[in-house]
Amino acid sequence: MGREELAALIAVLTAQLEQGRSSPAIGTWKIEFDKKRNAFVFDKCENEGYCEERPAVISLTGEVLDPGGPLFG
Repeated sequence: MGREELAALIAVLTAQLEQGRSSPAIGTWKIEFDKKRNAFVFDKCENEGYCEERPAVISLTGEVLDPGGPLFG
């Protein structure tokens, strides 16, 4: 990540904190940058592979591209 992406990550995290418990980033174990989508991926998988939720995806501008959610109904 470059400086612009890091600055965007700070802005995204600040906005997510302000949302409180309704934030799609809550419950994240790992944050990655997807260069192809120009977005941050908030991964909620534990123990490198066990997943109950798909990751939330939030663009550099703060737009929630995918709020994530349960994999199992």
